[in-house]
Amino acid sequence: MASPVRCVPGRLVLAFAAACTCVTGAAHAASIEQLISPASLVLASQGSREVAALDGKPVLYCGLRAFEAWAAPLVGQTVRSTPDAGMTVSVDAKEVSLAGLMVRSGWLRTDELDDDAQAAMTEGRGGWACAQAVTPFELLHTSVDPKVLAGIALNESAYNGRAWPWTLNVAGRGYFFRSREDAVGAIRKLIAAGRCDFDVGIMQVNWCYHRQRFASPWDALAPATNVRVAEDILNENYSRTHSVAKAIAWYHSANPAPGSAYLARFVRHINQINAGL
Repeated sequence: MASPVRCVPGRLVLAFAAACTCVTGAAHAASIEQLISPASLVLASQGSREVAALDGKPVLYCGLRAFEAWAAPLVGQTVRSTPDAGMTVSVDAKEVSLAGLMVRSGWLRTDELDDDAQAAMTEGRGGWACAQAVTPFELLHTSVDPKVLAGIALNESAYNGRAWPWTLNVAGRGYFFRSREDAVGAIRKLIAAGRCDFDVGIMQVNWCYHRQRFASPWDALAPATNVRVAEDILNENYSRTHSVAKAIAWYHSANPAPGSAYLARFVRHINQINAGL
């Protein structure tokens, strides 16, 4: 992930260009003196101090002190620059993008929510751990009210009070996987066994009925894709019923009894969301 940095006038100046070479080579390597926020840091090089900015918005739902505690091991680290990765630091003996590290760890949100950003947000990493239940859906939704999506997701994939993205329900039994890779492996085994009686992802989309809406099992688990397909299903339900309540109930079942019970659980979750969950 590229990490563009602004070059600004004044005493504290940093840019990764020929005119600003303080971190571009081993002879001019800089070190992190202070992390002001997930998007701003102070670098020290050859007796000078400079401010660098990472593209993106800080994720500070848990407060700045929580970020500072997480970031403490980065202080003193050497920072380098590459054209592709921008600023990089060494993690486990590998050079990694500093911005990418911030995103994967849940402290920075870029405009484009890639796979790493979606995973950090929905797993509740870093600053996302203290975000409200509706927050991921405010960023992922396209056509359905985020609260409606959050309420349904809590019906479908709740795990420790959070809608969990790597969830499968196989013939009525829920499984919560640690990672997307683990969940994909389970899906592939089910498909290899000739089964399709399972629901996938944060919105628990049924594979038998809706697998054609996904490019692959991996794609089906992507929170943004899973939410988009769920929105399509809800919108289609509304077109058939002209009722928001029925559209939500039908997401689970068009049978009145299970549909009504599902809607009642949804309403309880909406009340919890409105109370600040």
